[in-house]
Amino acid sequence: MKFPKIILASKSPRRSQLLHDAGFTFEIRTTEVEEVYPPDLAPRLVPEFLARKKARASMHFLQDDEVLLTADSIVILGNQIFEKPKDKADAIRILKSLSGNQHEVITGVCLKSSKQERCFSGLSSVYFDELSEEEIEYYIETYQPFDKAGSYGIQEWIGLCKIRKIEGTYANIMGLPVDLVYKELQHFK
Repeated sequence: MKFPKIILASKSPRRSQLLHDAGFTFEIRTTEVEEVYPPDLAPRLVPEFLARKKARASMHFLQDDEVLLTADSIVILGNQIFEKPKDKADAIRILKSLSGNQHEVITGVCLKSSKQERCFSGLSSVYFDELSEEEIEYYIETYQPFDKAGSYGIQEWIGLCKIRKIEGTYANIMGLPVDLVYKELQHFK
């Protein structure tokens, strides 16, 4: 498939891996963007809002024949957003909350060229088994999930041993709904 060159404005190694594994040609260019959003914004709208914010802040290094890709993932349990943990105590708190529960992972994506912008979100449901305190300590000490929304990575021990079911795509939970990116990139040919 022939698509314009993608500029991935993300430091996430997982997003790079997913794009690479899907066969996309891309280059990484990043800029710092504060991940803040209006406090009254509905939780399900936050990832797309942040992806759009990142895209607009990154337009300065985009060439005419390129498409910028930005993304942001959050974990939602009930109506509470679990972002990246601030420290070990916060990671423990988050994993205790997710233990034995079903939560949603939403990844907002913005594709932007000099001529158009397409923003969308992928949604997946994740069902956690119960996590003991010992398992939580082991996971945090071994995998250091401080750069991950919800304090976990589906591709690590917790995803392999303590998730009993997912609805939606694995790639979305990992950080990028590649199926939707592929579909939306067809509008940029």
